[in-house]
Amino acid sequence: MNNLTKILLLILTVSFFTSCDFINNSFTYKDTTEGFVQALIEEDYEKSLTFMAIENKAFKNTNLDTLKLGLGNFQNVIVSNFGKELNYKFMTAEKTLSTVEGESTAPNTTLAQIEFSNDTDFGVFEITFDDNSNKILHIKTLDLKEKIPNMTFFWLFGVLAICIPIFNIWIIRKIKRSNLKKKWLKYIAVIFLNVPAITYSAVYGLSFSLLTFQILFGISFSYMGYLSSAWTFGIPLGGLYWLWKLNKKKDEETTENEIMAE
Repeated sequence: MNNLTKILLLILTVSFFTSCDFINNSFTYKDTTEGFVQALIEEDYEKSLTFMAIENKAFKNTNLDTLKLGLGNFQNVIVSNFGKELNYKFMTAEKTLSTVEGESTAPNTTLAQIEFSNDTDFGVFEITFDDNSNKILHIKTLDLKEKIPNMTFFWLFGVLAICIPIFNIWIIRKIKRSNLKKKWLKYIAVIFLNVPAITYSAVYGLSFSLLTFQILFGISFSYMGYLSSAWTFGIPLGGLYWLWKLNKKKDEETTENEIMAE
Protein backbone atom coordinates (compact mmCIF):
# COMPACT_ATOMS: atom_id res chain seq x y z
CA MET A 1 0.00 0.00 0.00
CA ASN A 2 1.62 3.26 -1.12
CA ASN A 3 1.62 6.52 0.85
CA LEU A 4 -1.09 8.14 -1.27
CA THR A 5 -3.47 5.23 -0.64
CA LYS A 6 -2.76 5.40 3.10
CA ILE A 7 -3.47 9.14 3.15
CA LEU A 8 -6.75 8.68 1.24
CA LEU A 9 -7.85 5.90 3.60
CA LEU A 10 -7.03 8.11 6.59
CA ILE A 11 -9.05 11.01 5.14
CA LEU A 12 -12.00 8.72 4.41
CA THR A 13 -11.87 7.22 7.90
CA VAL A 14 -11.76 10.62 9.59
CA SER A 15 -14.57 11.88 7.34
CA PHE A 16 -16.70 8.84 8.17
CA PHE A 17 -16.38 9.23 11.93
CA THR A 18 -16.84 13.00 11.70
CA SER A 19 -20.04 12.50 9.69
CA CYS A 20 -21.34 9.96 12.21
CA ASP A 21 -20.60 12.36 15.05
CA PHE A 22 -22.33 15.20 13.19
CA ILE A 23 -25.45 13.10 12.53
CA ASN A 24 -25.58 12.03 16.18
CA ASN A 25 -25.23 15.64 17.33
CA SER A 26 -27.95 16.82 14.94
CA PHE A 27 -30.45 14.50 16.64
CA THR A 28 -29.22 15.67 20.05
CA TYR A 29 -29.64 19.34 19.12
CA LYS A 30 -33.19 18.74 17.88
CA ASP A 31 -34.21 16.70 20.93
CA THR A 32 -32.65 19.22 23.34
CA THR A 33 -34.42 22.11 21.64
CA GLU A 34 -37.74 20.26 21.63
CA GLY A 35 -37.42 19.39 25.32
CA PHE A 36 -36.42 22.93 26.25
CA VAL A 37 -39.24 24.61 24.33
CA GLN A 38 -41.87 22.13 25.50
CA ALA A 39 -40.88 22.84 29.11
CA LEU A 40 -41.16 26.56 28.34
CA ILE A 41 -44.63 26.14 26.86
CA GLU A 42 -45.69 24.28 29.98
CA GLU A 43 -44.13 27.12 32.04
CA ASP A 44 -41.88 24.62 33.82
CA TYR A 45 -38.84 26.88 33.96
CA GLU A 46 -36.95 24.61 36.36
CA LYS A 47 -37.10 21.85 33.77
CA SER A 48 -36.09 24.29 31.04
CA LEU A 49 -32.90 25.05 32.94
CA THR A 50 -31.91 21.38 32.78
CA PHE A 51 -31.54 21.78 29.01
CA MET A 52 -29.26 24.80 29.43
CA ALA A 53 -25.50 24.74 30.06
CA ILE A 54 -25.83 26.73 33.29
CA GLU A 55 -22.60 25.14 34.54
CA ASN A 56 -20.74 26.94 31.76
CA LYS A 57 -18.68 29.95 32.81
CA ALA A 58 -20.90 32.13 30.61
CA PHE A 59 -23.60 31.78 33.29
CA LYS A 60 -21.18 32.37 36.19
CA ASN A 61 -22.67 35.70 37.25
CA THR A 62 -26.22 34.98 36.11
CA ASN A 63 -29.03 35.08 38.67
CA LEU A 64 -31.25 32.07 37.99
CA ASP A 65 -34.43 33.86 39.08
CA THR A 66 -33.68 36.64 36.60
CA LEU A 67 -32.98 34.02 33.92
CA LYS A 68 -36.37 32.42 34.60
CA LEU A 69 -38.06 35.80 34.08
CA GLY A 70 -36.33 36.04 30.72
CA LEU A 71 -37.50 32.53 29.85
CA GLY A 72 -41.06 33.60 30.69
CA ASN A 73 -40.81 36.47 28.19
CA PHE A 74 -39.40 34.10 25.59
CA GLN A 75 -42.27 31.68 26.24
CA ASN A 76 -44.78 34.44 25.64
CA VAL A 77 -43.20 35.31 22.27
CA ILE A 78 -43.38 31.70 21.09
CA VAL A 79 -46.91 30.94 22.30
CA SER A 80 -48.41 34.24 21.12
CA ASN A 81 -46.99 33.79 17.61
CA PHE A 82 -47.11 30.04 17.07
CA GLY A 83 -49.29 28.47 19.75
CA LYS A 84 -48.48 25.48 21.95
CA GLU A 85 -48.46 22.60 19.44
CA LEU A 86 -45.15 22.71 17.57
CA ASN A 87 -43.18 20.42 15.28
CA TYR A 88 -39.39 20.56 14.99
CA LYS A 89 -36.88 19.89 12.24
CA PHE A 90 -33.08 20.11 12.32
CA MET A 91 -31.68 22.49 9.68
CA THR A 92 -27.96 23.23 10.11
CA ALA A 93 -25.10 23.17 12.58
CA GLU A 94 -21.81 24.93 11.97
CA LYS A 95 -18.61 26.30 13.40
CA THR A 96 -17.35 29.49 11.80
CA LEU A 97 -13.76 30.73 11.74
CA SER A 98 -13.36 34.29 10.53
CA THR A 99 -10.75 37.01 10.62
CA VAL A 100 -13.59 39.51 11.10
CA GLU A 101 -14.19 40.18 14.77
CA GLY A 102 -17.53 38.90 16.03
CA GLU A 103 -18.23 36.59 13.06
CA SER A 104 -16.55 33.45 14.45
CA THR A 105 -18.37 31.05 16.74
CA ALA A 106 -16.99 31.08 20.28
CA PRO A 107 -14.51 28.31 21.21
CA ASN A 108 -16.14 24.97 22.13
CA THR A 109 -19.54 26.02 20.79
CA THR A 110 -21.68 25.14 17.77
CA LEU A 111 -24.28 27.37 16.15
CA ALA A 112 -27.37 25.45 15.06
CA GLN A 113 -30.69 26.28 13.45
CA ILE A 114 -33.83 24.33 14.30
CA GLU A 115 -37.05 24.93 12.37
CA PHE A 116 -40.33 24.87 14.28
CA SER A 117 -43.85 25.03 12.93
CA ASN A 118 -47.54 24.78 13.70
CA ASP A 119 -50.20 23.82 11.14
CA THR A 120 -49.86 26.99 9.05
CA ASP A 121 -46.64 28.89 9.85
CA PHE A 122 -43.00 28.18 10.62
CA GLY A 123 -40.09 29.96 12.27
CA VAL A 124 -36.45 29.24 13.09
CA PHE A 125 -34.57 29.01 16.35
CA GLU A 126 -30.91 30.02 16.26
CA ILE A 127 -29.16 28.25 19.10
CA THR A 128 -25.60 28.23 20.45
CA PHE A 129 -24.74 24.85 21.96
CA ASP A 130 -21.97 24.08 24.43
CA ASP A 131 -19.80 21.35 22.84
CA ASN A 132 -18.91 19.76 26.17
CA SER A 133 -22.48 19.14 27.31
CA ASN A 134 -24.48 19.66 24.06
CA LYS A 135 -26.76 21.91 26.09
CA ILE A 136 -28.07 25.37 25.22
CA LEU A 137 -25.94 28.44 25.86
CA HIS A 138 -28.11 30.92 23.98
CA ILE A 139 -31.33 30.72 22.00
CA LYS A 140 -33.34 33.19 19.98
CA THR A 141 -35.94 33.18 17.21
CA LEU A 142 -34.95 34.67 13.90
CA ASP A 143 -37.07 37.57 12.69
CA LEU A 144 -39.09 35.21 10.58
CA LYS A 145 -42.66 33.96 10.42
CA GLU A 146 -43.61 32.47 7.06
CA LYS A 147 -46.51 30.46 5.76
CA ILE A 148 -45.73 26.78 5.24
CA PRO A 149 -45.21 26.46 1.47
CA ASN A 150 -46.91 24.03 -0.89
CA MET A 151 -44.13 21.49 -1.50
CA THR A 152 -45.89 19.99 -4.55
CA PHE A 153 -44.51 22.74 -6.81
CA PHE A 154 -41.09 22.28 -5.22
CA TRP A 155 -40.92 18.59 -6.14
CA LEU A 156 -42.37 19.18 -9.62
CA PHE A 157 -39.60 21.70 -10.26
CA GLY A 158 -37.17 19.03 -9.09
CA VAL A 159 -38.29 16.77 -11.94
CA LEU A 160 -37.30 19.52 -14.39
CA ALA A 161 -33.99 20.09 -12.61
CA ILE A 162 -33.07 16.39 -12.72
CA CYS A 163 -33.40 16.50 -16.52
CA ILE A 164 -30.26 18.67 -16.69
CA PRO A 165 -27.72 16.10 -15.39
CA ILE A 166 -29.47 13.40 -17.46
CA PHE A 167 -29.02 15.55 -20.58
CA ASN A 168 -25.36 16.33 -19.75
CA ILE A 169 -24.54 12.65 -19.14
CA TRP A 170 -26.17 11.80 -22.47
CA ILE A 171 -24.02 14.43 -24.24
CA ILE A 172 -20.85 13.13 -22.59
CA ARG A 173 -21.67 9.64 -23.84
CA LYS A 174 -22.21 10.99 -27.36
CA ILE A 175 -18.85 12.80 -27.20
CA LYS A 176 -17.15 9.62 -25.97
CA ARG A 177 -18.55 7.62 -28.90
CA SER A 178 -17.63 10.32 -31.44
CA ASN A 179 -14.31 10.74 -33.28
CA LEU A 180 -13.70 14.20 -31.83
CA LYS A 181 -10.19 15.04 -30.64
CA LYS A 182 -9.26 16.22 -27.12
CA LYS A 183 -12.48 14.86 -25.70
CA TRP A 184 -11.49 15.81 -22.15
CA LEU A 185 -11.88 19.49 -23.09
CA LYS A 186 -15.41 18.80 -24.27
CA TYR A 187 -16.21 16.97 -21.03
CA ILE A 188 -15.03 19.98 -19.00
CA ALA A 189 -17.23 22.29 -21.08
CA VAL A 190 -20.28 20.11 -20.45
CA ILE A 191 -19.60 19.80 -16.72
CA PHE A 192 -18.77 23.45 -16.02
CA LEU A 193 -20.67 25.53 -18.59
CA ASN A 194 -24.08 25.38 -16.93
CA VAL A 195 -25.01 29.02 -16.72
CA PRO A 196 -27.10 31.14 -16.03
CA ALA A 197 -28.71 29.50 -13.01
CA ILE A 198 -32.41 29.18 -12.19
CA THR A 199 -33.39 28.54 -8.57
CA TYR A 200 -36.69 27.49 -7.07
CA SER A 201 -36.92 28.03 -3.31
CA ALA A 202 -39.76 26.37 -1.42
CA VAL A 203 -40.43 29.65 0.42
CA TYR A 204 -39.40 32.41 -2.00
CA GLY A 205 -40.17 30.85 -5.39
CA LEU A 206 -38.26 31.38 -8.62
CA SER A 207 -35.09 33.44 -8.98
CA PHE A 208 -32.54 33.92 -11.75
CA SER A 209 -28.77 34.45 -11.48
CA LEU A 210 -26.97 35.46 -14.65
CA LEU A 211 -23.37 34.65 -13.64
CA THR A 212 -23.82 31.68 -11.31
CA PHE A 213 -22.24 28.49 -12.65
CA GLN A 214 -23.58 25.08 -11.66
CA ILE A 215 -20.93 22.38 -11.84
CA LEU A 216 -21.32 18.64 -11.15
CA PHE A 217 -23.52 18.25 -14.22
CA GLY A 218 -25.50 21.42 -13.67
CA ILE A 219 -27.63 20.89 -10.59
CA SER A 220 -27.64 21.52 -6.85
CA PHE A 221 -30.19 20.61 -4.23
CA SER A 222 -30.83 21.58 -0.62
CA TYR A 223 -33.46 20.15 1.70
CA MET A 224 -32.98 21.44 5.24
CA GLY A 225 -36.30 22.71 6.47
CA TYR A 226 -38.68 24.85 4.44
CA LEU A 227 -36.42 27.91 4.53
CA SER A 228 -33.36 26.18 3.06
CA SER A 229 -35.10 23.88 0.58
CA ALA A 230 -34.15 24.80 -2.97
CA TRP A 231 -33.39 23.36 -6.39
CA THR A 232 -30.91 25.13 -8.65
CA PHE A 233 -29.96 24.18 -12.18
CA GLY A 234 -27.83 25.87 -14.82
CA ILE A 235 -28.81 26.17 -18.47
CA PRO A 236 -26.55 23.50 -20.07
CA LEU A 237 -24.82 25.79 -22.54
CA GLY A 238 -21.81 23.46 -22.85
CA GLY A 239 -24.01 20.46 -23.54
CA LEU A 240 -26.24 22.34 -25.99
CA TYR A 241 -23.20 23.64 -27.88
CA TRP A 242 -21.66 20.20 -28.30
CA LEU A 243 -25.02 18.70 -29.25
CA TRP A 244 -25.20 21.29 -32.02
CA LYS A 245 -21.59 20.59 -33.07
CA LEU A 246 -22.13 16.82 -33.15
CA ASN A 247 -25.32 17.15 -35.19
CA LYS A 248 -23.62 19.57 -37.55
CA LYS A 249 -20.70 17.19 -37.97
CA LYS A 250 -23.10 14.33 -38.61
CA ASP A 251 -24.95 16.35 -41.28
CA GLU A 252 -21.64 17.23 -42.98
CA GLU A 253 -20.56 13.59 -43.00
CA THR A 254 -23.95 12.56 -44.44
CA THR A 255 -23.65 15.18 -47.20
CA GLU A 256 -20.11 14.02 -48.04
CA ASN A 257 -21.28 10.41 -48.24
CA GLU A 258 -24.15 11.37 -50.55
CA ILE A 259 -21.79 13.31 -52.84
CA MET A 260 -19.37 10.38 -52.96
CA ALA A 261 -22.24 8.01 -53.73
CA GLU A 262 -23.23 10.10 -56.73
